[in-house]
Amino acid sequence: MSASPAQEIVTAAVIVIGDEILSGRTKDKNIGFLADYMTAIGIDLREVRIVPDELPRIVEAINVLRLRCDYVFTTGGIGPTHDDVTADAVAAAFEAPVVEDERILAMMKERYAEGELTPGRRRMARVPKGADLIDNPVSGLPGFHIGNVFVMAGVPSVMQAMFDGLAPRLATGRKMLSKTIEAHRPEGIVATPLGEIQDAHPGTAIGSYPYFDGEIFSTRIVIRARDADLLEEAAADVEKMLEGLAKNDKTS
Repeated sequence: MSASPAQEIVTAAVIVIGDEILSGRTKDKNIGFLADYMTAIGIDLREVRIVPDELPRIVEAINVLRLRCDYVFTTGGIGPTHDDVTADAVAAAFEAPVVEDERILAMMKERYAEGELTPGRRRMARVPKGADLIDNPVSGLPGFHIGNVFVMAGVPSVMQAMFDGLAPRLATGRKMLSKTIEAHRPEGIVATPLGEIQDAHPGTAIGSYPYFDGEIFSTRIVIRARDADLLEEAAADVEKMLEGLAKNDKTS
């Protein structure tokens, strides 16, 4: 894994492409995987967009997010059908022509018998001129990347294998640390003092997540920070706050 000594925070965005996701016919499984993976290696996922198979919408999302984040990862829209337009959209975003990549064509000719390499299948060899390839150890046909935009398959098993191979090539930042504390009381009780603790610890991010355990409403408090000392200081204040609430419970 390459480090990023000059940049403590490395950011990313994900663009999920496909009408089938927006219609509900296909349930996305890629966002959660990428979010977990990037958090583990030190990349902050800042934004996710789900866009239809419409070239102008994909181009717009790419151009906005590639300027806003260090990396943009796309999933979907690189298959053999007419509505698989991701390659065209990425090429348009970078103002590059679309070409048939000879490396991908060679893979296809090894995979398909003569006469089986249909025009539809040849569409999967189309990439923006100058793009590098992303290895696909599952089904063979690669994704590609140009600039800071990485284009991967939409099928979860294929995308995950692609990202596994891609991850060691990515710059990473300082990892976000986290600590979870059970409040054992409803969110409304801890909301105000949590806000005060957050204000006192600007180097941290404190979230509260209510849930019902079948008997009582409770809250999980999650503290996040890149500095271990800051994390522990904020956690200690949260524990102290909860101890104070517990004492009030006993005396009331």
